[in-house]
Amino acid sequence: MSAATAAPLPIAADGELRVGVLGVGRIGRMHAELLHRQVGGARVSRIHDAYAPAAAAVGTQLGVAVSDSTAALLAADDVDAVAICTSTDTHVELIVAAAQAGKAIFCEKPISLDLAEMDRALAAVEAAGVPFQIGFNRRFDPAHASVRAAVVDGTVGDPQIVRISSRDPEPPPLEYVRHSGGIFLDMTIHDFDMARFVTGSEVVSVSAQGALRIRPEFAEAGDVDTAVVTLQHENGCLTTIDNSRQAAYGYDQRVEVHGSRGMAASEDPRAHTGIVRTAAGEHAPSLPHFFVDRYTVAYLAQWQAFVAALRDGRTPPVTAADGRAPLAIGLAAGRSLRERRPVSLAEIEADAASASGSNGASA
Repeated sequence: MSAATAAPLPIAADGELRVGVLGVGRIGRMHAELLHRQVGGARVSRIHDAYAPAAAAVGTQLGVAVSDSTAALLAADDVDAVAICTSTDTHVELIVAAAQAGKAIFCEKPISLDLAEMDRALAAVEAAGVPFQIGFNRRFDPAHASVRAAVVDGTVGDPQIVRISSRDPEPPPLEYVRHSGGIFLDMTIHDFDMARFVTGSEVVSVSAQGALRIRPEFAEAGDVDTAVVTLQHENGCLTTIDNSRQAAYGYDQRVEVHGSRGMAASEDPRAHTGIVRTAAGEHAPSLPHFFVDRYTVAYLAQWQAFVAALRDGRTPPVTAADGRAPLAIGLAAGRSLRERRPVSLAEIEADAASASGSNGASA
């Protein structure tokens, strides 16, 4: 049985999906709180974190059991599914272990910074036949989803140009950048997913440029803080993405599709809808400053979709393939930046195939 045709999972007698959360740092804690308090049909049954005090604090806050190891959580009878919210470098092994334990899996992005390693994890998911969803929450934002809907239903016609702006309110610490994989794999990866999502077309070629305009010290990590990426899709559509690590006015996330019949766009929500107008001009509220403020509704909808898919035996809506493609695009963007040339996705796939073959030969 493949993951795409997974049967409905057994759930608790009370009808709730029991989720074990691995990793309760900033993002994991948010997921745990949403799951336990706001997602109908689901609850957190157990948590584990390598930092025991964090696990104890969240366990007490939510009133749930704390497992003393990953293995203990995965072996627990009261865990139907796991949410992997740990650091990226742990994702592959945790996915493999969870798949072998027969648990449904939700994993934060990215699965890995290495395509061959990602393929190893996804092969374990496929072999086990367990449901899997990757955490690209922006697909569930109502405004972004409306842009996709306008493409799917033909309102805007054939997509010709996509523009995506993604700008953070402030840059991350240098230490984070050293281990995150860089701007294309920890930030733009969401935009690569959004480009595929709204166009419905795969990416075949990537061209990237970058600069250090905000934090010159990011050069120590081989990274940039400002970037523009152009994607060429299979259907001929072109996507341009602009990224900045520092938008002084707040968290800026916009998507636009221009097609043969019109255009559709998502604009930034305001902190509230109040406006003040005087002789001096107009004053409007600022943008949200933090990603949680901007995307809480999307995070909640993401979990609701995952739970519904598991209960009904359907494929979760953001699949393993959806997790894989943006990583390949991100790796192509990094190579394009370094080598100052367009890079085809075929190059990246050939490298991954070669790496997988080498690993198999040495095993």
